[in-house]
Amino acid sequence: MKNLIKKFIPLFLLSWYHFLLSFLGAILYRFPSRKIKVIGVTGTNGKTTAVHLIIAILEKAGFKTASLSSIQFKIGEKVWPNTFRMTMPGRFVIKKFLRKAVDAGCQYAVLEVASEGIKQHRHRFINFEAAVFTNLTPEHIESHGSFENYKKAKGEFFKAVKNIHIINADDENADYFIGFPAKKIIKYQKKGDLFSADGEVFSLNLKLPGEFNLYNATAAIAAGLSQGISLDICKKTMEEFEGVPGRMELVIKEPFKVYVDYAFTPNALEKVYQTLRPKICVLGAAGGGRDKWKRPVLGQIAAKYCREIIITNEDPYDENPEDIIEQVAKGAGNRAERITDRREAIKKALELTNPGDTVVITGKGCEQSICLAKGKKMSWDDRKVVREEFQKLGKVDR
Repeated sequence: MKNLIKKFIPLFLLSWYHFLLSFLGAILYRFPSRKIKVIGVTGTNGKTTAVHLIIAILEKAGFKTASLSSIQFKIGEKVWPNTFRMTMPGRFVIKKFLRKAVDAGCQYAVLEVASEGIKQHRHRFINFEAAVFTNLTPEHIESHGSFENYKKAKGEFFKAVKNIHIINADDENADYFIGFPAKKIIKYQKKGDLFSADGEVFSLNLKLPGEFNLYNATAAIAAGLSQGISLDICKKTMEEFEGVPGRMELVIKEPFKVYVDYAFTPNALEKVYQTLRPKICVLGAAGGGRDKWKRPVLGQIAAKYCREIIITNEDPYDENPEDIIEQVAKGAGNRAERITDRREAIKKALELTNPGDTVVITGKGCEQSICLAKGKKMSWDDRKVVREEFQKLGKVDR
């Protein structure tokens, strides 16, 4: 039905359709954002982690919070998985969520804001307290038509938020976002070995690995400072933070390490590999016609960093999984092994390990399903499969 609507309704009418849905949702749930402070986080990478970090700071400061990310919904102490497989679910879901947060007594809600959601007006009729920009690299090019259109979609969010803009000043697209007017613009950036946000300069000693997480933490600190929370509370919270499910999550510690990560863009994948320096990599690419250009690029990055490369199924949707695997393999060269069955691919990766090796499995993170043709889903969790295959490995002579 959704594809038929897209095929036969002109784009301008489709845009108005989504706008009307957003307006009706606001009416139906009585404009909930008028009674709660909403912070939106947008960018190509780091949105989920930044949402979790901002929530941690707000809660450390004594506020009751709600959040909506690509992995979960949270209202107060209640947490449940985001099974929609959408960063910004439609059909009134966000407005209903905010109403529940208000009714539960939450003072803040922190949301991931995706370009697809912006294009479909899902950010409309939400009074955002602040907009946070993490970074921008090519993504969703087929959907938006070009990188410039993708950037403009993100810009529409900043155009709609009039109060506080929090921007990664080190990103090459920062000036574009700084150009949107707001009551207050807060820049955060790296200064040598230190970081700065809203006039404060500080060091960070995180448990989270990778320089990109230093930027995510600094974005969260900037958000905390924008709400009058002290630098001491913000910094202490960041340095105590343990991690986000499915984001460079260490699943097996000994005798080798196995990490599971969500990375599916070239920029994110390279940063994960640079940080973890894996010997063995398991990766794939999403189907459904999504960003086919990046498939060989992902393979090239794996070939640059990994000794053993296993290319496997990820979320094929309505495409042939073998075709997707071959497109990734073109970039990886002759060293890439192709194993369509994702469980078998993980099993093979574990069998190839030596003590002290690092295995990195990307593309799924903590997602709970694999998306197949005709809207079907298969129950899945990379972390669970890793643990199961690791247990089996212990029972055989290696």
